[in-house]
Amino acid sequence: MISRLLGRKSAAKRGAGPLSGLSVPPTAGVLTCRVLDPVSEPVRQAEYTLTDAQGRKVAGGETDPFGSIVAMVPLGEYRLSVSAESFSPYRGGVSLLEGGKIVSLGDVTLQIAPTLPMPEPGDWEIEAAHTRIGFTARHIGLAQVYGRFDNFAGAIRMSDPIEDSAMHVVIDASSIDTNVRMRDDHLRSADFLDVERFPTLEFYSDQFQHRGGNKWIVTGGLTLHGVTRTVNLDAQYQGIRVGMEGETRAAVKATTELHREDFTINWQTMLARGIAVVGSSIKIDLDIQIVPKGTELKFK
Repeated sequence: MISRLLGRKSAAKRGAGPLSGLSVPPTAGVLTCRVLDPVSEPVRQAEYTLTDAQGRKVAGGETDPFGSIVAMVPLGEYRLSVSAESFSPYRGGVSLLEGGKIVSLGDVTLQIAPTLPMPEPGDWEIEAAHTRIGFTARHIGLAQVYGRFDNFAGAIRMSDPIEDSAMHVVIDASSIDTNVRMRDDHLRSADFLDVERFPTLEFYSDQFQHRGGNKWIVTGGLTLHGVTRTVNLDAQYQGIRVGMEGETRAAVKATTELHREDFTINWQTMLARGIAVVGSSIKIDLDIQIVPKGTELKFK
């Protein structure tokens, strides 16, 4: 379809429009198109990627406020992929075979993504064996520090509508693990988590906001180091599956970013003392599976 469209439109578009003065090397071509939704409105910040015949990424980026894509690449055959929140991905072939030319694909229309079936109303619980609560932080002046919490429990009361649901998660602060014992002991100390005084982290939410498609925002209060702050989880619901023992389980991935100063863990004081182990901002990554409360699982 793209090849036919390219054949019809390229002749009319070459040398015309706002890019007509663009200098294109004879060994390259320029691809342009607009990304629209089903009612012909531009899709801003849609992510696009051009890959070559070997599947290697050659160009990529985001659409501008008008939904436009402009990419200059070497001559060749490419695969264009476009994705945006709440829309089904678009993929199609692109031929750039004439050097120094600007070729337009016209309008690429994204379709609304189908919504996955939601969990049944009732009480569900986090299935710890298939759940990961991880984090990434910047080591001061060096590389990233990756870690996780190994012990936690959580319950979710699913409602109809889902927006009326609630969840409560409790994390054992002493179960922090960055794969370096000395660092973990320091993170448990009074300099950081102070697990003797604050043995748990807790998150409670009764605000589930649908963002379209399978995207949600879960807003709640996170209590860390004796301080409670409002946190927004950017959640991607991944649907319901039947497990190996016939149990029903649902999955979701979520991310958020925390700042240690918000929880009175004073980064500047520790830096001045020369003991800062991780940076100020910490990215949290959640990969969660839930099962109906009371489900008995024998397989691990």
